[in-house]
Amino acid sequence: MSSPTIRLYRPEDRDALYDICMRTGYAGGDARGIYRDQDLLPDVFAAPYVTLEPDLAFVLDDGGRAVGYVLGTSDSERFVRELRDRWLPMVGARHPLPGGEPGTLDAVMTELLHHPERRIVPELADYPAHLHIDLLPSHQGQGHGRALLSTLFAALDQAGAKRVHLVMSTANTAARAFYDRMGFHEIPIDDPGLTFLGRATT
Repeated sequence: MSSPTIRLYRPEDRDALYDICMRTGYAGGDARGIYRDQDLLPDVFAAPYVTLEPDLAFVLDDGGRAVGYVLGTSDSERFVRELRDRWLPMVGARHPLPGGEPGTLDAVMTELLHHPERRIVPELADYPAHLHIDLLPSHQGQGHGRALLSTLFAALDQAGAKRVHLVMSTANTAARAFYDRMGFHEIPIDDPGLTFLGRATT
């Protein structure tokens, strides 16, 4: 068997992209039994990147199927504008806003989908790029995450983004250890349950 390879995302990877996102979307664990809407998390955290910034969307291909991905944008503020202007009109009707205060995880994520401006955090201005990375458990701990990130860092640097950030669940301690090994440092932002990390792209 050949080793998994990294390549650009292709439209035929869509089902795998959504599956990976859901299998890793709850503090690194399986979110399929947590969310009622199985397309919601991917429509917030995965699909807009491959649609709006496909040159920064890479998958780990294990013999014809994607088993992991890294997705990003070189300019978070521009990306949020495109979420509002281009992405939300495409998917907003599939995920209508709930009434009243958000009381479930589905409702919280639906609010984020419809209000992408909430992703802009002033303390992250020096880290204009951001990313999402997910690997199926079967392919974790084998160096693939490092290879995916290195691929994206090179692409971000070429796109002119010198620093990148990510947002992770504070509960995901295994991922935090990985990011520490990859040279990320914590960016002090007070947001309960979330940790903000950043590093240079070179």
